[in-house]
Order: sequence, then C-alpha cells, then structure tokens
Amino acid sequence: MRVTSLGFRTDVALRVLEGAEVADRGDYVVVRSPGNPDYWWGNFLLLAAWPGCGAGDRWLARFAAEFPLAHHIALGVDSAPDEDAPDEDGTDEDGTDEDGTDEDGRPVPAEFLAAGLEPQRDTVLTCTAVGPPPHPNTDAEIRRLESDADWRQSVGLSMRCFEPGEPGDYVRRRTAARRRVTQAGRGAWFGAFAGGRLLAQLGLFDTGDGYARYQHVETDPRARRRGLAGTLVWHAGRYGREVLGAGTFVIVADPADVAIRVYRACGFADTQSQFSFERPS
Repeated sequence: MRVTSLGFRTDVALRVLEGAEVADRGDYVVVRSPGNPDYWWGNFLLLAAWPGCGAGDRWLARFAAEFPLAHHIALGVDSAPDEDAPDEDGTDEDGTDEDGTDEDGRPVPAEFLAAGLEPQRDTVLTCTAVGPPPHPNTDAEIRRLESDADWRQSVGLSMRCFEPGEPGDYVRRRTAARRRVTQAGRGAWFGAFAGGRLLAQLGLFDTGDGYARYQHVETDPRARRRGLAGTLVWHAGRYGREVLGAGTFVIVADPADVAIRVYRACGFADTQSQFSFERPS
C-alpha cells in the first residue's frame, strides 16, 4: 500500500523513527509500538480508502485481530471520498444516510458509531520557509532539551497539558522515545524556559524526502497567550532548514483549535485534510 496522505506518511515515518513496527497488509497498514501499547496513534490501522457502508464490522474485526489486548480503537484513512462527487451511495440530498455522516457529510459506517468511534478531521499544513510570529516572545530562553532534568521537565509539562486521567506511564514512554530520536540525530526537541522552568515545547524531525514534521506543540496552560508557541515554531524552523536541510515543513492541527492560527501566522497554509476514527480506552 502506498501512503498518499502527507499527514499519515509523516506520522508513519515518525513512528518508525521511534521504534514502531509497520506491516503492509495490502488494503491497510498496521503500525505497532510494542514499547508503548497505550499510545493510541502508535498502535493503529491505516486504511487505504474510506470505509464503505456495511464495512464497519470487518474493520473492527481486523483491528481486534491485530491488537487483541488493546482497549482503544484507532483507524486512520489514507484517502477520503471526493466531497464534490455526486451521491452514489444512497445518501439523501442533505448528505446523510442511515449510517450517519461525519461533520463534512461523508457516510460513517453504522458499526463504527455503535462501537463508540468518533470521526475526526485534522488539517495538514505545510510551508517551505517558517516565518516569525506577529509578536515573538523575547523574554523566554529558547533552546534544545538535552539533560536528564530537561527531559523530566518535558514529562511534567506534558502531564500539565493533558486532560486529567492521562496515564503517566504512557507519557514517560512517549517522552523517552522522543529523546532517543533526538539522540540519533534525526531531529530536536525545543523548549521555552523562564527562570529555569519549561513553559512550552515541541519537536521537529526529519521524515525523509525533504520533509520535516513538527510534533506535539504544548504550552503550559498558565503561560499561554505570550507568543511562546509561535516563537518555538519559528526557532525550530530555522533549525530544520539549516541543520536538517528540510525543503517542506509539515504540521497537523485540529481546525477548531486556536493553535492553527499560530501556525498560519508563521507562514503555514492548509494543504490537505487528515481523516480518522478513534475510540479512546
């Protein structure tokens, strides 16, 4: 299976850098992270095409067979139906049918809805040169994370940014994987510090073919609206061009999240949509 979605292509490349196993099954790809089984999007199926009506049970069974111990379900879709194509699947004029639809009117298998899966649509943004935000932060110290103490602060910041109840073991394992990739020279993790305290962070990694992918832009809830995220995005972009030799920068964002405005202000433009279905554990 040839992955055409730029978001998922760089996602899979990142998981491989972190140690994931990838298996091509023809009409889907399995991404498995044995070292972090609680990482939903480190353990998922990437479907070659949008699941048709009536195909939900088959995909749920395949996920269960590939991940028999998983409590979550995560299914990515490499491509989706053309939103402007004529209705040929029994949908009503308003774009709905008996199986239900996602927010853009695409039919969602009834089996997915019954199993508690939620359709998701993210925006893939790209640019060839990352610019400064409108109001760069000049007070914080912007630097790469290097020491054990830095990475312990990274875990703490992630925990402060997550919803209550996020498993700490998952966060620590994910952070350890990030650190290993930086130590291998495939990218860097940057932080914004004030008084020695980590207030914001993100990663930028070489995913091959001239692409550099941003990861997990996080800002302490008590330090937002200070320009920290945009300043980090800009700083990391300079590193990506000068050190990684990147020609295209990729970032994926929730279109409803305020962070997407920060990325657009730094020169990113909407390029694709990324579609998925998930049920958290």
